[in-house]
Amino acid sequence: MPSKYRPQIVGWFGDLDKGAYSVPLHDRRLIYANDNYCAFIRQDHNDQIFYTCLYFVAIILGIILLVGFPFCIFGFNDSDIGDKLTIVGTIGFITCCFALYLAIPEFYQNAFSRLGNPIIFNRKTGKVYVNENYFFNFKVLRHPKVFLQPKKRRIQEYDWNDMHGVIIHNFSRNALTSTVLMVCQPGTNQVIDHVMLDPIRAATGRMFVWGWINSFMVNYESADINDGEYKTDEEAKFKEDMIEGEGWPEWMVDAFNATSLEELSTIKQKYNIKP
Repeated sequence: MPSKYRPQIVGWFGDLDKGAYSVPLHDRRLIYANDNYCAFIRQDHNDQIFYTCLYFVAIILGIILLVGFPFCIFGFNDSDIGDKLTIVGTIGFITCCFALYLAIPEFYQNAFSRLGNPIIFNRKTGKVYVNENYFFNFKVLRHPKVFLQPKKRRIQEYDWNDMHGVIIHNFSRNALTSTVLMVCQPGTNQVIDHVMLDPIRAATGRMFVWGWINSFMVNYESADINDGEYKTDEEAKFKEDMIEGEGWPEWMVDAFNATSLEELSTIKQKYNIKP
């Protein structure tokens, strides 16, 4: 049965239900929570270092091959060998261009995503706040000029009611999956955006983060707000370490602790933010 969220995302494995879950967290990506909001990181620091190095090496090799393949195309005149090398060189050149097109964004989002691309969920207002590297997404077609902006960021406010979870395959032999938030037009299943929630997860643990967040948003007892790396009374330290200097708009940081939509509206009016 296909996903009810259209268009269906590549690698779709299953839709997730919202509501309270009794599944314990068993995860270190929750960094802070209080009675108003919780914050998850979506990238492990050690993974970022590993993939930064991996894609850097891949890019260097790709550039070397990209320079070498034209030699195969134009460097031989022998009618038999030359024709074969021309075909090999042409296919190799095109393949390298495509591989670099995919590898460069992966390198950018690992090298320039500081502090794990945190995502904030406010259960009192039902708002979700995202501050992430621009390349931490599912776009394939990109304007060439963005490749000159490795530190470009995407900062957005979403409505939790319009976000729906799906599981996708990572097409790996280790049966790894990812949880993606499908952002839909209000009241519909028409997808207008995607937000990565829980990347590269063993299939057996795919419900940990999704279940905890859902329980937190409905104030269910299984979501212990002291499960995070920073305890509830360490909000000042959490913001100093994880929020300050990361480009979060001041109004958005105030909105983390908004206790109602009316208070959120007041905050936006204070900073002249359009509804």
